[in-house]
Formats: sequence, C-alpha cells, structure tokens
Amino acid sequence: MGEQTQVQVQTQTQSQPQPQSQAQNTFHESSNSTTPIAQATVMLSEVMNAPSQISSPPSKMPLRPRKIRKLSPEESDPNSSHVVAIPDGPKPIATVKSNKSKTAQQRAAFASATVPLARSLSCEGEVEIALRHLRNADPLLAQLIDLHQRPTFDSFQTPFLALTRSILYQQLAYKAGTSIYTRFIALCGGEAGVLPETVLALNPQQLRQIGISGRKSSYLHDLARKYQNGILSDPAIVNMDDKSLFTMLTMVNGIGSWSVHMFMIFSLHRPDVLPINDLNVRKGVQLLYNLEELPRPSQMDQLCEKWRPYRSVGSWYMWRLAEAKGASSSAAAVAAGASLQLQQQDHHQEHQHPQHPQQPQLLDPLNGILNLGACAWGQ
Repeated sequence: MGEQTQVQVQTQTQSQPQPQSQAQNTFHESSNSTTPIAQATVMLSEVMNAPSQISSPPSKMPLRPRKIRKLSPEESDPNSSHVVAIPDGPKPIATVKSNKSKTAQQRAAFASATVPLARSLSCEGEVEIALRHLRNADPLLAQLIDLHQRPTFDSFQTPFLALTRSILYQQLAYKAGTSIYTRFIALCGGEAGVLPETVLALNPQQLRQIGISGRKSSYLHDLARKYQNGILSDPAIVNMDDKSLFTMLTMVNGIGSWSVHMFMIFSLHRPDVLPINDLNVRKGVQLLYNLEELPRPSQMDQLCEKWRPYRSVGSWYMWRLAEAKGASSSAAAVAAGASLQLQQQDHHQEHQHPQHPQQPQLLDPLNGILNLGACAWGQ
C-alpha cells in the first residue's frame, strides 16, 4: 500500500514540476511518513502545482510568508496539525536604510536651496516689461496706463531704516511724520546711525522728547531686538521670498500686513505684491471694473489674478485711478507721495522743503504711502 502511494507521488511529481524549492522539501519529508501523511502531501502537491490565475510579483519584491498546513507525524489524528511559515526571501533591511538615508539627504539639500527671487522693479527695463505684460493681460488697465506716466522704483534704503521709518509714520499726517522722523535721525547721528544697537540705547523718555509715543517706542525696540537676536537681518530680508518675508515681518510688534506690503513694494521693489487691505487700491479696482460694491480683501486676489507677476505695478495705477476720481484725503496723500519724484524732475514745485536739502530721501513714494498707517486701515 505504501509502495503504491510512493509510485503515485513520484509519477505526479515528474509530470508536474514544482516551482518552489520549499514545497519540494516538504514533499520529500512527507513521502516517507505513514499513509495519511502521504495522502495529505499528495493533495498539497496538487494544490501547489495548480496554475495560478494571478501572475507572481517580481522576485526582487518582498513577499509575505505563505502559511502551509503540515500534518504532524507524532499524532495519529489527521485533524491535528501545526502551522509552518515558509518565508519567500529575506527582508530588504539594507534597502530600507538606504532609502531613509537618501530621503534625509534630499531634505537637507532642499532646506539649503535658495529660493530664486523675481527681478526687482528697480532693475533696468523691468518696469517696461511689467507695463507690456499688463497692457496685454488687461485691456482696461491698458487704457489707464496710457493716461499716466510710468511709475519709478528707485528709492534705496537699508531694510532696518525703512522699517523704522514705517513705524514712525504710523497714524500721522505726512508733515507731522516728517518732522518726527527728522528729529529721530538727528538723535541717531544721521541715517547711517540708525542701527539696532543705536535704537536700543535710546530710552522711552528720550524718544518721547522728540514726539514718539511710548507705544511706538516699544515697537522700535522690538524691531531692534529681533535684529540683535538674529531673528531678522538686512541680508536675510533682502533674500527672503515674499511669503516668508510677510510671516517674519508681521511678527514684529507694530508692523501689520499693510505696512509689510508697502515696504515690499516701495523699499524692496518686489514686483508681485497686492495690498489687499489697502482701501484705495480696492477703490481703484472697483472703479476700473465698474463694480457696484467695494471689493472685499478676500476678492482682490481673484480680481487681480491677471496682473501676475506684476501686481505691484497694477496697484500703483489703482492709487492713480483713486486720485483721479476724487478719492478721500488719505488717497490724495498717497498720490502726492507716490508722484512726488515725478514732480521733482520738473523742478517747478514750491514745496521742495529747501530747509532740508541734505535729505532728499524724505521725498520719495514710500513716505507718502507710510504716513497713512493705522488711522486709515487699522494697522
């Protein structure tokens, strides 16, 4: 009886070769057992040799171990059995470690990469490129461009000085802000002396004597401390992308989103800044597109999307449009400040402040913009 079973098993083995060596070892071990074990092995062999409906995955891919039920020879009960796991291959430990190492290297390389910045509007020919793009992208804006002279972005100051001045001009009329700024510059020993350590050395009492409130004094000291602690620096500000710069600067007490947008446009000359909280830019958009209501800040991005990547220049023309349509006195102050450089080119203006000829930087677009501050937009 046992010999017939072995002959039968050998015949089936020759006619149907087994593809897996582990199953063959199991078969040879089981062929010398008793009759019930041999019969179970034959059934197992038939199952293993049956054609598969699903193609096996590549051999290099790790497979889950297959569980095979093997009858125990010590027990006579055919129902008693234990499970033997036959692994398909070693786990790719080295590959996992290699992938983790590669991922870490990629993250380090990404962190050290410098984000490329758009060309500054002060670069030669960049304003002309911007105007050409805006004309093609927005026919309504093209008509407005034809009515006004091209904007200029050629004022240069260190970021710390420009941010300090933006704080000083908050909630003040242009004339009052200029007066306080002039006294502050004298207290620091000139614009070149406006440095973080110089500002920190000035106590609130000294600042109050030249007209700076206690709250503004705390704002100036907070900005200077962030510079001194290395959180901010002039080179870092210049090289930051717009999003990172906005996040970092709004961490300074007294500097809100509107002030950051004005700083980015008129000090850093960033080309693609849209001051969505500026009342007169919103008013200009309403007039340009003949909207029934003043657009909300949340609507500004969609309305001005076609201006990308030169939304700063488009915003400049919105100030011009608001001025031409009789905007409020705040808008008129913006227009006066932003167009003052063009007026200087004619040399026919009587309000050139001849008593301060050594400080022409007081007469640039940024002054007229920053003098509005929180009184108009809650900054």
